[in-house]
Amino acid sequence: MPYSPAMQPFLGTDSYIVSPELSRAVSVAITLQRPLLIKGEPGTGKTLLARDIARYYDLDLERWHVKSTTKAIDGLYTYDAVRRLHDSRFSEGKVSDIRDYISLGPLGRAFKRDTQAVVLIDEIDKADLEFPNDLLHELDAMEFTIMETGESIAARQRPVIIITSNNEKELPDAFLRRCVFHWIDFPDRELMTRIIRVHHPDVEEQLLAGALEAFYNLRDVDGLRKRPSTSEFIDWIAALRHAGFDPAKLLGAGLPFLGTLLKKEQDFATVERRTRRGVRRS
Repeated sequence: MPYSPAMQPFLGTDSYIVSPELSRAVSVAITLQRPLLIKGEPGTGKTLLARDIARYYDLDLERWHVKSTTKAIDGLYTYDAVRRLHDSRFSEGKVSDIRDYISLGPLGRAFKRDTQAVVLIDEIDKADLEFPNDLLHELDAMEFTIMETGESIAARQRPVIIITSNNEKELPDAFLRRCVFHWIDFPDRELMTRIIRVHHPDVEEQLLAGALEAFYNLRDVDGLRKRPSTSEFIDWIAALRHAGFDPAKLLGAGLPFLGTLLKKEQDFATVERRTRRGVRRS
């Protein structure tokens, strides 16, 4: 009997701390054999989830990073007509077999595998509005046809499909009905502490406590266009440790290495105005 991830729940890995709610969402999607649509703030681990699901269940991972120019068919296969034309003009090789110019995409490769795989469709909302609808049949039937050859490819093992979105545009209702949805909440301080200890296992208690206080105070500043994320906090801890920064100074008038946390000029100005007000009050 082939191995199935449905045999046990996803509990995270040594490098990915998973909340109970996310663990249940992964298990439900696998059990129902539905794609798992993940949304959340940038930097909350949406993309890394697929990698660690593959690690947890010892499955191969196929990555499909969506761009604004990506078409649904790109995930199934591509036909290199330009190379075939070039070969027909300048090569002595045989170009009559069109299959030599067809390459399977991430979904196509997962369908062809004899063993189950995890497929990541990353940032699906970057593509045009028709992109999700163009995948409906393939996600339902788990098969597609290569039009140039007439070959039909059906999934030998139904893959675990993880889809991420940064919520930049609405996805079609017909597509949403076919997915299990989960919003990754931003980690609270307890979960963030566990996450930081994964990446910095020997971080000093005083530094971590001061950094957590300063980080969440910064995220609470009104008017920020892009609040600092988990990945940026991990980098900030690394910068503080490398510089041997005194934890007692973290709650002072200004934060060190602020460019590690903030990425927009307007946010620097917002924090600077708040800092000046705080200094005047004191």
